[in-house]
Amino acid sequence: MPPVRIKICGITRLEDAQAAAGLGADAIGFIFYEKSPRYIAPREAALISVAMPPLLARVGVFVDAPAATIQSAIQQCGLTAVQLHGVETPEFCRQFTVPVVKAFRIQDASSLALLSHYPTEAWLLDSYVPGQSGGTGTCFHWELAEQARTLGRPIFLAGGLTSENAAQAVCQVNPYALDVSSGVESAPGIKDHDKINAFIQAAHHAYLT
Repeated sequence: MPPVRIKICGITRLEDAQAAAGLGADAIGFIFYEKSPRYIAPREAALISVAMPPLLARVGVFVDAPAATIQSAIQQCGLTAVQLHGVETPEFCRQFTVPVVKAFRIQDASSLALLSHYPTEAWLLDSYVPGQSGGTGTCFHWELAEQARTLGRPIFLAGGLTSENAAQAVCQVNPYALDVSSGVESAPGIKDHDKINAFIQAAHHAYLT
């Protein structure tokens, strides 16, 4: 079982990005959705991005943004991937110059039917909460993520992850990556560096148990 990748999402401060990189995260996420409490303007994200180690992935998170807006952020912020959380069509997802992670809010087994229509580089599975596009802090039934993993795309697992359940998530689902935001925060958009460290250690130590 290859080591799980760790993405720390909802980065709004340089010191949090530096902590994530230094503690062993594989990726950081910038949320370019203005309704999110973790929103960051592209110009601010660009300043953080340029200060990061070259091998750290930088993911831009969007919700039904115009393609031109996404492409502009890719260039301005040096994004290495984009994560799409809206009702973007498969055709829309094909037009970008970096890998695309399509996010799905999983309510029940019927939610998985959409996945195969999106031949994106990876799928992100998050919990379904009416009116929210992510960052809910709640889990869904991971048995559904296990089913999704058999469909042949890398799975990013999100929703309600903390240091207390990270190891269980790895062992039960064996995802490509864990995507955490509120589970490593002291307040929305403000990361707790001790929580980041505990989360990464718990996820990596799952392979030793």
